[in-house]
Amino acid sequence: MSLSERGNDALVVVDVQRDVVAGAVDRDAVVARIASLVDRARAADVEVVWIQHDDAGLPEESPGWELVDELAPSPSESVVRKQYGDAFEATDLESVLTAGAVGRLFVVGARSDACVRSTLHGAFVRGYDVTLVGDAHTTEDHTAYGAPPPAQVIAHTNLYWSFQRAPGREASVVDADSVRW
Repeated sequence: MSLSERGNDALVVVDVQRDVVAGAVDRDAVVARIASLVDRARAADVEVVWIQHDDAGLPEESPGWELVDELAPSPSESVVRKQYGDAFEATDLESVLTAGAVGRLFVVGARSDACVRSTLHGAFVRGYDVTLVGDAHTTEDHTAYGAPPPAQVIAHTNLYWSFQRAPGREASVVDADSVRW
């Protein structure tokens, strides 16, 4: 499956919420790169789609559920609320992207090893070309639960995504400075 007939791009900002990134590695630098990408996308008339997770530990409308202070959707931008890792599951994300004739996604946000990864795969299997912005996603330290250190999680996510392949679709990893709309 390919969405090659959809010629537009979108920047998908996954879960850059106060509580989600409170303990994230390199939080301030990652958020600054995301803010720069948002500004550049807006200037290029590229759709920006905001994703916000909610569940029992992160209830909708709570202070921790809010996006970080450095980022704010414009009134014309879509905000998609989700309850699963993959931002496509049980949400209107597909409808938002279809309405914008979007076929290529640039994904940024948190957490590299959870919602970012799930959304990358969710988009890819639905036919999107998907670019992970390698220096604009982050995660927390979960070594106490047996996970590798955060820097290794981020590096591994970038590595394996750069080798994803499927008929009619492209997966890639670029740094924020290399993003071209």
